[in-house]
Amino acid sequence: MAGGVRSRHLPLLSRLLLRSALPQNTLASLTACRSYATKPSPSKPRESQAVESEPSEDEEDPTSGISRPLSDILKELGKKVPDSLVKTRVEGGFTMKYIPWHIVNRILNLHAPEWSGEVRSIVYSADGKSVSVVYRVTLYGTDAEIYREASGTASVDDTNYGDPVQKAESMAFRRACARLGLGLHLYHEDMS
Repeated sequence: MAGGVRSRHLPLLSRLLLRSALPQNTLASLTACRSYATKPSPSKPRESQAVESEPSEDEEDPTSGISRPLSDILKELGKKVPDSLVKTRVEGGFTMKYIPWHIVNRILNLHAPEWSGEVRSIVYSADGKSVSVVYRVTLYGTDAEIYREASGTASVDDTNYGDPVQKAESMAFRRACARLGLGLHLYHEDMS
């Protein structure tokens, strides 16, 4: 079947993608935070078996597990991110908790593999001292799609965490994801 991935292969694909670039403790945390259900297969597929084989009557639709209803995706994204994935940094005398953009990206890939993101604008302030980026994240479910936009601003002189445009984009990306529920709990922890 062209373009489809069997749901029984999804955990294997996820593990392969995750192992490519993440430390072992991060892998364990991401695996723990991954709670979407896939129907267990009677036997594990071997590498020599073709992924394109015909589904049997007891198997799910080949694309289920990739595309899901939007409410299911949002429910997964709204769950608390494990503390082992949360980082802290001091900026302007304040300690801030955040989830690195690459971890946010991985979580989106796990729970909403058909998401998309785009930079909507990059604007430098009139005095040239700061840059602002607006980022849009779109989630596609089987029944609907939703997008959220957010902005991030960085000082042009601040190069502690990459160049200013990268920093502003990363900030805008994480904030747009928070508007979809991913990591939103970090904002509420600071209030309590």
